[in-house]
Amino acid sequence: MLTESVSNICYFTLAGFTHSAFALGYEAGINKCTIDGNMVPPASLITFVQKGLQYLEMEANLSNSDADVEEDFSFLQPLDLITKDVRELRQMIKERKKGLQKERDKREKEKEKEKEKEKEKEREKDKETEKEHERERARIREKDRKEREKEVEKDRERNEKVRDREKQLEDNAERGAIPDQEEKTVVKQEENGISGGAEPMEIAVPSTSQTCEISSSDVMILEGHASEVCACAWSPTGSLLASGSGDSTARIWTVAEGTARTSMQNGPANVLVLKHVKGRTNEKSKDVTTLDWNGEGTLLATGSYDGQARIWSTTGELKSTLSKHKGPIFSLKWNKKGDFLLTGSCDKTAIVWDVKAEEWRQQFEFHTGPILDVDWRNNVSFATSSTDNMIYVCKVGETRPIKTFAGHQGEVNCVKWDPAGQLLASCSDDISAKVVCTVFFIYSSIYNMKQEKYVYDLREHTKEIYTLRWSPTGPGTNNPNQQLVLASASFDSTVKLWDVEVGKLISTLCGHRDPVYSVAFSPNGEYLASGSLDRCINVWSLKDGNIVKKYTGNGGIFEVCWNKEGDKIAACSANNTVCVLDFRM
Repeated sequence: MLTESVSNICYFTLAGFTHSAFALGYEAGINKCTIDGNMVPPASLITFVQKGLQYLEMEANLSNSDADVEEDFSFLQPLDLITKDVRELRQMIKERKKGLQKERDKREKEKEKEKEKEKEKEREKDKETEKEHERERARIREKDRKEREKEVEKDRERNEKVRDREKQLEDNAERGAIPDQEEKTVVKQEENGISGGAEPMEIAVPSTSQTCEISSSDVMILEGHASEVCACAWSPTGSLLASGSGDSTARIWTVAEGTARTSMQNGPANVLVLKHVKGRTNEKSKDVTTLDWNGEGTLLATGSYDGQARIWSTTGELKSTLSKHKGPIFSLKWNKKGDFLLTGSCDKTAIVWDVKAEEWRQQFEFHTGPILDVDWRNNVSFATSSTDNMIYVCKVGETRPIKTFAGHQGEVNCVKWDPAGQLLASCSDDISAKVVCTVFFIYSSIYNMKQEKYVYDLREHTKEIYTLRWSPTGPGTNNPNQQLVLASASFDSTVKLWDVEVGKLISTLCGHRDPVYSVAFSPNGEYLASGSLDRCINVWSLKDGNIVKKYTGNGGIFEVCWNKEGDKIAACSANNTVCVLDFRM
């Protein structure tokens, strides 16, 4: 508008209408205009009108093309319209468009470079993470290799001792000597630093002749795995037994009711093979490391070295594959309700999976080392332990741990809630077991830990404690009138029983010669089964701490478990087999 006013003033001035030119300039605020009047050529008004007509023609032409008309006008200034013709204006627009496009292209290239840099950083981060996982896997494989070498060496030594003993017996027989076979059970009292009550017993092993050795007719050997079997679990509702192996398979065995002798007469047990890799088996990245049945016994979850959790039906159908972890899964557990599955991985995270939706619900990234164990307290809260010496208590929906425990000085191998969910026990490579008292109060659907502290620091073992279990006794169990007991199994070849009410050692069970990897209480809480690398399964009476049953297999025992009736014990071993023992007293 100012440009037009300037042109009109120039026209009036040239025509001799000086007063009119002044009045127009005053009303239009020409003195505020940024255009230098000296630059406006004579007859600008006529030129302006012509330009307007020409611009209408140019606008019409531009509107028939793909160009952006509004954008084209934005390239022009009022002075350009007065001083340049259409051809020059079009050329100006074209050049300015090119400049703008170059600037845009430059910015896009810079953005692409930034994106590529970010992707490269992510790739480097992933590579470093994978290298860390590979180092951890290599460490674990090396540890397993050394344990197996120890087992092989001990087997060789035992065989040599057996041959020497047989030779000695032959020599004695030739000389007419009868060796004294009788060995005595030694029970000694030892002080534990806590006054009051009975003193703990250390129970030495009676000889095999004095122990009720389980005969081979009472044992069913399940063969089929092509590598060591590291996990086994009975279905909580039926006669199905699951096993997981380093051959990249899990198996579901149907163990018939009745004795092993009857079952063997009816032929080999029915088995379903759950393959975790297509084609060949024995692929180490697919090792089945852990497994667990849901509470109804309708679904089996398996965890693998490939970082995937899989859910299977009792007919062997793969129901879902849960993929998010970036490292091996070492532990997994169903909650009691069966709607969530919890997994702990070498990638330092724990994930809660929504089983029905077949997707992850929440990932917990608090640990700085691989997670070794997880355990639910109830349907929404759980504990995790790690190689970083830490224990976290977490809750679904919370972004931070609701409690943190930092008492251990070594890798925390195992965490377990007691049946009532009031006590949390943990064990570590620092040769200690700890019990945390956790009292929860419910208010407005929010769980608040009113108080928490280490109740007991149990330091009686002399080597790493590998695992621990609570007895199915006390409040909230099927055996409410029996004492609650905690059992710990150690690489010092012993099992220890603890009275958690007073933090006192009840007894030390010295029935094994090599590291004890697993313990399990019978459903009625009266017996304890233990499995060791010495190839032996011992069943102990909790009344007096004596071995009531014993079985010696052909490979180191990694895990033992009872069926729901309490009349069968399953054990998986390093010689690629699963054995099922009949237990009758």
